[in-house]
Amino acid sequence: MNPTPRSPDSSAVAHEFVYRTLRTRIMHGEMTPGSALTLRGVGSQFGVSMTPAREAVRRLVAEGALTLSSSGRVSTPELSPERIEELAALRALLEPELAARALPRAHMALIDRLQMINGSIAEAVSRNDAIGYIRTNLEFHRTLYLRAQAPAMLAMLETVWLQLGPTMRALYGRSGRTEPPRHHLNILAALKAGDEPSLRLSVRTDVTQGLRLLIG
Repeated sequence: MNPTPRSPDSSAVAHEFVYRTLRTRIMHGEMTPGSALTLRGVGSQFGVSMTPAREAVRRLVAEGALTLSSSGRVSTPELSPERIEELAALRALLEPELAARALPRAHMALIDRLQMINGSIAEAVSRNDAIGYIRTNLEFHRTLYLRAQAPAMLAMLETVWLQLGPTMRALYGRSGRTEPPRHHLNILAALKAGDEPSLRLSVRTDVTQGLRLLIG
């Protein structure tokens, strides 16, 4: 007699859903720096037990998306200027390299797609939609970097984005931005021209200039 097939582990499914949803919210700046979370609150919000809530939070703490104090308080990170500078330096190293690796595969369909996303960024700016701005801005960069076919490098970069998400939300409020990032136009022009040095410079400038406002 064949054994009865095992049903999927509902706890594992719940944990993955909570983890992915919280991760996206943090990365997109839906939570401000220093926002506190409790396992009970996470469980209640997602309608899950403490076990998947605890596992999701544990993973996010390990990735630096959440911090765990000695007293057990869990919150989104409040980054020091030194930490912001360190993460900005990582972006300045990883993102120009990913863009350069993507350049040989940057056909017109990709460039058209990036131009459409840039239009969405402009719409978010016009609505003063901080979360929409961060989400579409990351979509612009991720869409380009996926063409690099460098998954390990992109995974490292997404961890940096994750740690910076709440801080980017604070930056948007401080910047008073009224127009989309002008360096995106330089990125698009460099892609069209196949100009790797200009592409590297445009990407590096784009990903570091905003964070300097927070440091200074």
